[in-house]
Amino acid sequence: MEAKASKEIVEELKEQWRKLWGERIDDKVRAEGIANEDFSKLFVDKGEVIFATRNFKPLDFKEILELHKLHDVDRFVPPPQSVGGWGKFIRTVIASQKAPRRTRRLQPDLDRKKERQQLKKGGRGWLHI
Repeated sequence: MEAKASKEIVEELKEQWRKLWGERIDDKVRAEGIANEDFSKLFVDKGEVIFATRNFKPLDFKEILELHKLHDVDRFVPPPQSVGGWGKFIRTVIASQKAPRRTRRLQPDLDRKKERQQLKKGGRGWLHI
């Protein structure tokens, strides 16, 4: 029961998160994004700067979920791209945990040598000298 409730809360927060970033006001003179509404569940007020180019700590969805005291936040939020994301995690952690596969390696045919094609211009290339 508790897992369903937390999942519903996360879905609602994700919906507001998308709306916050989709409907923000972009101030091109100051190079910043401003919230156009109050998003109380995201702890963002109307007119608050949500994105700026210098000396600014951007909003973090994971921190918002932690402020709502949800358990197992990592299950709902993918790791940051600087860490590498799900694909890198699977390649480095999960794939290394599996037992090594025992596959039969095919022996290369030594009798068959790849025939090379005839070179253009007798091997001199395309330039006319």
